[in-house]
Amino acid sequence: MRIGDLAVDVPVLLAPMAAVTDLPFRTVCEEFGVGLTITEFLSAHALSIGDPKTCGKLTASLDGRRFGVQIFGREPAAMDAAARLAVAIGASLVDINMGCPAKRVVAGECGSALMREPAIAQELVRAVVAAVPPHVPVTVKHRAGWSQDHRNAPEFACAMVEAGAKMITVHGRTRTQGFSGRSDPDIIKQVRDAVPAHIPVVGNGDVVDVAGYLRLREHTGCDAVMIGRGALGNPWLFARLREVTAGRPDPGPPGLDERLAVFRRHVDLIEALKRGPRVLHEVRKSCAWYARGLYGCNALRLRIWEAPDVAAARALVEDYFAQLIERQHRLGLAPEAERGDMDGAFAGNGAANDAANDAANAAANDATSETTGEAA
Repeated sequence: MRIGDLAVDVPVLLAPMAAVTDLPFRTVCEEFGVGLTITEFLSAHALSIGDPKTCGKLTASLDGRRFGVQIFGREPAAMDAAARLAVAIGASLVDINMGCPAKRVVAGECGSALMREPAIAQELVRAVVAAVPPHVPVTVKHRAGWSQDHRNAPEFACAMVEAGAKMITVHGRTRTQGFSGRSDPDIIKQVRDAVPAHIPVVGNGDVVDVAGYLRLREHTGCDAVMIGRGALGNPWLFARLREVTAGRPDPGPPGLDERLAVFRRHVDLIEALKRGPRVLHEVRKSCAWYARGLYGCNALRLRIWEAPDVAAARALVEDYFAQLIERQHRLGLAPEAERGDMDGAFAGNGAANDAANDAANAAANDATSETTGEAA
């Protein structure tokens, strides 16, 4: 797939997600072969005035790997300044968010609110195109539309291309849906049919496994797929898709040993690249992600959110996986048998785990509610 002059060999992208696609998470996904990562979406206004918190999230990928930066806003001057900052740190593309459904973003008439104002959206695309060098493509990510009665994605996408966008990513839900209901692949197909063939269209929404990826590509004809929530604690999905899209056999899901190894790598990156009180919060999130779907994960998550420091959280996960591996060997289970419906108690069972279930889910959801949806 080519985005302007930028070649992307593996047709799968990591979706920009607020408070998720930080440098440690992006690095893990890059190491597993994702085609391209994009930063979490960043306020153009905040970047333009040098807000330290926002500027701290504007990070280049490690080891010279290519990456994109996603910005949002509605002031051409701020978008210009933010795009120049992205290029200054080496961004290979600049993506404009026109799909975020969050109330705080829509209240500022940004994100998916721009789908009701295509003329202003075009003005923003033109401003960013003028701000970046010709070899840096400008792309747009948007939704199916504002509501079920206002699904204007095909027309909106064509308007963005007319303004200079070199790639369109479509999330198959409307703004009013948020992340409820189902993503509609038909609207993605309509965008692919409407946009000129040389402009790649990327499908997004509800893809969490290899089969879902293949279904969306076949149904819509999209050039690539962008994966968000399906990648949480599941970076090997990108390795599997890299192989499948190259015509090689699917290597299948990871075993427990590999899960533990990737958890260690992710936490090592968090500790190396982050500072301050948020480090423990980020480690707790990663603990929950890598245990998701495994036997006893709910009770583990409850204990993780009570861990006083990073060392304690890591120790809990190490002990958890040691128990799982011992149990797997004792019962003669295949690695994939540890997933799905086998959720149960960690160091306990029955009613104790039932009580832990709701509490752990509540704790994890409170901590990650802003992070588990794609920015668009």
